Amino acid sequence: MSPTHTSLSTNTQAILLLTAPLIAGREERSSDLLTAGEYRRLARHLREQQRQPADFLLPEASDLINDCRLVVDAERMNRLLARGFLLSQAVERWRARAIWVVSRADADYPRRIKMRLKDDAPAILYGCGDADLLDAGGLAVVGSRNVDDALVEYTEGIGRLAAKARRMLISGGARGIDQAAMRGALEGGGRVAGVLADSLEKTAMTREHRNLLMDGQLVLVSPYDPGAGFNVGNAMQRNKLIYALADAALVVSSDLNKGGTWAGAVEQLEKLRLVPIYIRSTGETGQSLDALRNLGAMDWPNPEDADGLEAALSVAVSTYAIPQTQDLLSVREPEVQPATPNTECTEPASPQKAPIEQTVSNADLPLSPADELFAAVRTILLRILAIPKKEAEVAAELHVSTGQAKEWLQRLVADGLLEKRMKPVSYVVRQVDLFEQPSVNADQMDADA
Repeated sequence: MSPTHTSLSTNTQAILLLTAPLIAGREERSSDLLTAGEYRRLARHLREQQRQPADFLLPEASDLINDCRLVVDAERMNRLLARGFLLSQAVERWRARAIWVVSRADADYPRRIKMRLKDDAPAILYGCGDADLLDAGGLAVVGSRNVDDALVEYTEGIGRLAAKARRMLISGGARGIDQAAMRGALEGGGRVAGVLADSLEKTAMTREHRNLLMDGQLVLVSPYDPGAGFNVGNAMQRNKLIYALADAALVVSSDLNKGGTWAGAVEQLEKLRLVPIYIRSTGETGQSLDALRNLGAMDWPNPEDADGLEAALSVAVSTYAIPQTQDLLSVREPEVQPATPNTECTEPASPQKAPIEQTVSNADLPLSPADELFAAVRTILLRILAIPKKEAEVAAELHVSTGQAKEWLQRLVADGLLEKRMKPVSYVVRQVDLFEQPSVNADQMDADA
């Protein structure tokens, strides 16, 4: 465990007070705690004011709390921030169990999760074991809880192969496929990251896991309170963390149109597209895996040795970088990207990294659905941004996530069509100079044509 996790930063303390149940305070009204969405809005407001969560713990915090009253009621904020004693009790309990806590405001927060999920990254992560393993990448293996012995044996073999290839194995820790993959990797001497939806404290304290955690072979992490019990919603939501930590993922089995495995895979294929998705290609695959293939999942090539696994993962990354249905707002590597609006890749040696404008403007190629969508959104944005608007306001008008709105806005800023203003952060159509009409008119005509 990294020594930086032995104490909580002031930012993390403030975020815990605002969002965490703190266990010892079970009698408190859960409705007081900020939801993930409420905290995202509060964090965005703080950034716009160039403040940070730690400022809520300053003696002169009353002015800041009052300034945030349109985001969170001031009385509610004060009740949450007054739970210092409960926080101290919870922290002592976590320390006694070697559980560390990091917040999105900390430098120690897993880089992959923060850069890939951005505002959707959990505000707080709890964990046990070497946190540095969370940025190692590797193969995610997911699947159903109720499976037969043949699939368990197959999955354990995948885990052993990942260990032999010295690649991290990432899974969800649930019974069935998850535990089989983790067990195979651990028995093979490999390293494993378990992303838990519940019972982190209980799992970390078991004898079979304790030595593995201490030896740096296993790390457990969860966005939910270490003492939390099972919750279907939590199990669904943690899936994106599994994919965010991986370089590629294998779906061994799934129910059709239901369950966490199905929902997580579909979310990756249709929306997030963080990593390539493979599906098991041997034995009876069933309708669910066939349906995932139709959504863009690839057949697992069944590598037989470490070199084969490495080759399979390498091919998957380069192939998945340019899917036909990918959102063409920017070209992104599967790995962490710079935080600048223009994310085009310019290395001449890789043909898939050509600037996106070359792909979109090629008259010989038909527009993809993503191109058509962006052309329509572009026209709307240039119309509604005749006056400055914040990202959240744009997202609300278009009924999309703030992250999606931000991507569209940054693309138009990079294209020179929008101007990004600071304090507060907002976007408006860029004007050429004092003697010309705003460029929105010509651009709208181009888009309409």
